Amino acid sequence: MNDNDDSFDELMRRALRDEAGRVEPSDALPEIRARAHAQRRPASRRPWLLTAGVAALGTAAAIGAFAVFTGGDNTANDGDAVAGPGTTTSAASEVPPSQTPSKATPSPVPSQGPTMAPTVKATQPTDRGAPEQSVPSAVVPVYWLGANVGGAQTKKEVRLYRTWTKVSGKPAVEALRVMTQKRPGDPDYYSAWSGAQVNSVTRADDLVTVDFKQLPQTRLDSDVANVAAQQLVYTIQGAMKDAGGTRVQVTEQGHTGSKLFGQVDTSQPLDRAQAADVQAFIWVTAPDDDAVVSSPLKVTGVASVFEAQLNWRIVSEKTRAVLAKGTANTSEAYKFAPFAFSVTKLPPGTYTLEVFEASAVDGSMTSTDSKLLTVK
Repeated sequence: MNDNDDSFDELMRRALRDEAGRVEPSDALPEIRARAHAQRRPASRRPWLLTAGVAALGTAAAIGAFAVFTGGDNTANDGDAVAGPGTTTSAASEVPPSQTPSKATPSPVPSQGPTMAPTVKATQPTDRGAPEQSVPSAVVPVYWLGANVGGAQTKKEVRLYRTWTKVSGKPAVEALRVMTQKRPGDPDYYSAWSGAQVNSVTRADDLVTVDFKQLPQTRLDSDVANVAAQQLVYTIQGAMKDAGGTRVQVTEQGHTGSKLFGQVDTSQPLDRAQAADVQAFIWVTAPDDDAVVSSPLKVTGVASVFEAQLNWRIVSEKTRAVLAKGTANTSEAYKFAPFAFSVTKLPPGTYTLEVFEASAVDGSMTSTDSKLLTVK
């Protein structure tokens, strides 16, 4: 290497040092973002990507949504058993004895092609909470009112009786539609909510909001109105498999404050009443009302009775004579617990089965539940 080359190299090093000394470091992130934004292609040039993206988001958000099935029958518990074993406080444990609700499984996610439109809509939350997911099939409890038959009563007393019904769609919404639009299978039961129109059911944490297009117009006395309000609370909590801690806010077209049955204030959420205060003390769970049976007759039910003992009798519809009678026991006294007994040697005919408690005051029949039966 000669002297000229050394001089040239030295000049280059000085020039580079001088240039480097004039450079001031700066944040390049805004420039990078600006370049990236400028290089994005307009979405309209790739419509299949937008369509597939929206479809994928809708499908992912709707996993757990299912097809809806509706029936045309106007009877609430066609083919369904009346109440199964219950507890004093819990609706979450309400599982029908012979009809276990189908286990819900997510529907398969459809494959998305370049031109496929979204096929499932995501469930969107509102300011009142998120609506239920739909299911293809479920068995839900529906509560009805029934008079507390028998015994010395100074005023009319009603209690809640539970039946089971099969639904598809959103369980709580469908249970309320049964409660407001259909008839119970047992003519001794009825609904105070006939004529009401359900709009939506949403849930946020421990509050369920039930919005009605129209509330029932019936006016009731205060005691009956309070039990009728619990008809809604128990049905909602049972359908949502809630243990009883969830409160229920009633609204009409989004507004609170209307008086249920002319008595119950809806400006605040409704709490669940104790079972002993509102539930019927004796329920016959099988056979159903108007059932065709054979001898021996097997009877099951749920009761909360004095000293765990209840009574039963079989009355002929033709002669009104008592053909058979006896006693049965629950598994535990003073708590809602199951009972069972059998009636043998019943000849063919039509009968009324009456299950009741003998009053500790005068021995009269009280808390009676009855079923009309035909023995073949």
